[in-house]
Amino acid sequence: MNSRERVRTIIAGEAADRCGFWLGNPHDDTWPIYLDYFGAADQETLRRRVSDDYRWFDPASFAGAYRHPDGWEMFPSLLGRKQTGDVGALADCEDLQQVEDYEWPNPDFLDFEPCLAAMREAGDVYRAGGMWCPFYHNVMDLFGMESYMIKMYTHPEIVDAVTRHVCEFYLEANERLFEKAGDLIDAFFFGNDFGTQVDLICSPEHFDRYIMPWFKRFTDQGHAHACQVILHSCGAIHGVIERLIEAGVDGLHPLQARARNMNAEVLARDFKGRIAFVGGIDTQRLLVRGTPEDVKADVRRVKDLLGPCLIVSPSHEALLPNVPPENVLAMAEAAIE
Repeated sequence: MNSRERVRTIIAGEAADRCGFWLGNPHDDTWPIYLDYFGAADQETLRRRVSDDYRWFDPASFAGAYRHPDGWEMFPSLLGRKQTGDVGALADCEDLQQVEDYEWPNPDFLDFEPCLAAMREAGDVYRAGGMWCPFYHNVMDLFGMESYMIKMYTHPEIVDAVTRHVCEFYLEANERLFEKAGDLIDAFFFGNDFGTQVDLICSPEHFDRYIMPWFKRFTDQGHAHACQVILHSCGAIHGVIERLIEAGVDGLHPLQARARNMNAEVLARDFKGRIAFVGGIDTQRLLVRGTPEDVKADVRRVKDLLGPCLIVSPSHEALLPNVPPENVLAMAEAAIE
């Protein structure tokens, strides 16, 4: 069973020859440390060395993926604070016409060819792709977090209009990508961080009102193109996993192990057999502070609880330089035992 077959089997809810393994997507500052430790010339060589089954192809991460004639990003991010300052561009918006007049991204400016070329060259690994579609974050950035939360109460029609523009862009972009990709993509993998360390960021009522209808459309879109659907959401999202399963999600990532009710024992008790799991190996303490023996013991524990429909992976994919490479090796070795 090759990596592609293995992960497809696991995400489909069936037992494979072993659990899957995904190294994750180490931070740019982390890669040189790992390449040196493993004596690997490049990232792909390292992934093969640790029996990594899973590759993530985010079209927007490739250089020149969005070619706006004036150099604009798809969506300005508050993390960069380059275009919008400390609040979002629509923070004070109370007029639907202002929403319509905003310069929304245009799918005509997208270039998928670098991403498609990388997928064609990937070999027999599982290919997770599609637009990342972080619509919750995009809307939050456009308003500013506090303004977004308030406007859910005070100006629901403005929140609806902004969310519609963001999501319709991603839906159209995905249609174009999936049409070009054909069977290159195994899973539509997309992400929005719905949770904090202890609960949802917004109320369950607002989650159902503003988030779930669009989330269901994205999930249905992936399935319509014969893709498995894997959701990324950090944080304590236990309270909405039932809704996500009902919406058709096949796999859940990254299982933030130290967030409330996201540990393997609770997830196994409440959801095992109804959704595949991707992640679960704690990056907040274990992988940072534990010994390789500690890591191996925890991987085995998580496998016993969440397997066999499990892809062992860090509980946040962006491994930081404080995660020692020997612990990464221990995680990989225990995953494929």
